[in-house]
Amino acid sequence: MSEYTAKDFKKGQPRWCPGCGDHFFLASLHKAMAEIGVAPWDTAVISGIGCSSRLPHYMNTYGMNTIHGRAAAIATGCKVANPKLTVWQVSGDGDGLAIGGNHFIHANRRNIDINMILLNNRIYGLTKGQYSPTSPRGFVSKSSPYGTVEDPFNPAELCFGARGHFFARAVATDAPGTIDILKAAYNHKGTAVCEILQNCVIFNDGTHNSVYNKEGRAKNAIYLEHGKPMLFGENKEFGLMQEGFGLKVVKLGENGITERDILIHDAHCLDNTLQLKLALMEGPDFPIALGVIRDVDAPTYNDAVEAQIEEVKSKKKYHNFEELLMTNDIWEVK
Repeated sequence: MSEYTAKDFKKGQPRWCPGCGDHFFLASLHKAMAEIGVAPWDTAVISGIGCSSRLPHYMNTYGMNTIHGRAAAIATGCKVANPKLTVWQVSGDGDGLAIGGNHFIHANRRNIDINMILLNNRIYGLTKGQYSPTSPRGFVSKSSPYGTVEDPFNPAELCFGARGHFFARAVATDAPGTIDILKAAYNHKGTAVCEILQNCVIFNDGTHNSVYNKEGRAKNAIYLEHGKPMLFGENKEFGLMQEGFGLKVVKLGENGITERDILIHDAHCLDNTLQLKLALMEGPDFPIALGVIRDVDAPTYNDAVEAQIEEVKSKKKYHNFEELLMTNDIWEVK
């Protein structure tokens, strides 16, 4: 049992709009860290710029509020310089996928052992309501008064395309679901991307309303658990089956369908084809997938760098600057 409580990780008074999803997520992160049990002084929280990026100010851990879009770069350096630290990176959909998009894909490609939190409200909140890389086509905002004319990123698709090995999703108002994926992210060795769906109550309220309360999630979401059948609905009366190369929703009891016909979730499968299909599901025809969608072991960047350094050192005649000097001709000046 952990010796820490959520209070051990709290600091300061959060300054976000009342009702902002950041409040809900922060409380879940405090609880998750307490249950994980890593000491505050062995933890670092790194962020970029934006509403979500204020979060390190409210953490009783090491932390750094960096510059726009560069949180992943700083987090990578932090982990490589001190591999013993548990590093959490917090970004918004604008900070993390627009100016920070390049860092996002390369962190996944390298598989650096950090936990990447993507707080997705489909809007730039701090800069007062511009559309973001996850805003849907046609979205009306201050920077797109006649509607956007571009298609959005899907964070899961971007993660998978960058050879990501871990992707999970939760809703900010669902504390148990959020805590579960945060703990799973910590236990995964490598880049662990957690997408958190949340509303911006000022500039994009209601963007995730279909799953923002418990009743909505019962109807419109599916909680995926490795090794368990993909069932959902208020009474688990619906399930997912394969149809050709795609998926279809079925109802138990209709056309002789039983639980044995329902697909079993395999988060550890190396082939991400089905995992990506699950991650891309969206209503009204399909439920939104929550929980750990992909969790596959692979070598980490920081372990590989550390091993390479040790291997090179073992073959060298010198191991520090003083020994390096002694490998050349030396003389003494009197």
